[in-house]
Amino acid sequence: MLKVDNIHVYYGAIHAVKGVSLEVNDGEIVALIGANGAGKSTVLKTISGLMHPRSGSIQFDGQDISHTDAYKLVRHGLAHVPEGRRIFLQMTVQENLEMGAFTQKEVSKEDLERMFTLFPRLKERRKQIAGTLSGGEQQMLAMSRALMSHPKLLMLDEPSMGLAPILVDQIFDIIKELHAAGTTILLVEQNATKALQIADRAYVLETGNITLSGTGAELANSDEVRKAYLGG
Repeated sequence: MLKVDNIHVYYGAIHAVKGVSLEVNDGEIVALIGANGAGKSTVLKTISGLMHPRSGSIQFDGQDISHTDAYKLVRHGLAHVPEGRRIFLQMTVQENLEMGAFTQKEVSKEDLERMFTLFPRLKERRKQIAGTLSGGEQQMLAMSRALMSHPKLLMLDEPSMGLAPILVDQIFDIIKELHAAGTTILLVEQNATKALQIADRAYVLETGNITLSGTGAELANSDEVRKAYLGG
């Protein structure tokens, strides 16, 4: 579904992503793990069209999207839940969800009900201003807003960041549920233990380079990964 081939991405003179290649197959959860500042978010922004590679290519669903605008990629079926959630703080929960459906001809009541089934907390707060939600509720809203566009590939950037452990468990349960329902997922996550537990495959990114790849289980059992990211 997604093939990233040898992309190089710069912030001005800073070479942030150095020849990264990765693949996501239909129906997989693929995790991208690494320390803060490794370039994980930059990779996602480049895939979703918020940034463009200076060289290399990105193919999604058989099309070259290396220089396609982000809003067009949403129409193609690529949804990106950014780090920091980026919900519309002054709008209600329901208005945020309706904004997520901007690629659809109309906002479907069935889609809204599906989101409220997946995230019951949001149903209770559907008329509430989004900026007054807790961190966990805002993360649920950001994920459900992305799902309103019917994505083929859902990219999640640090969905557990800043959440209490019980909420982290809830978010990962929801990711597993989405995957079981057929959503393909590319997950950037600092909580390497949780990410590798649910990932079919994973990549380790260090200072803009992919240094390791394998199944989630292989990387979870790698001495190098355990020492660097799993605290063991």
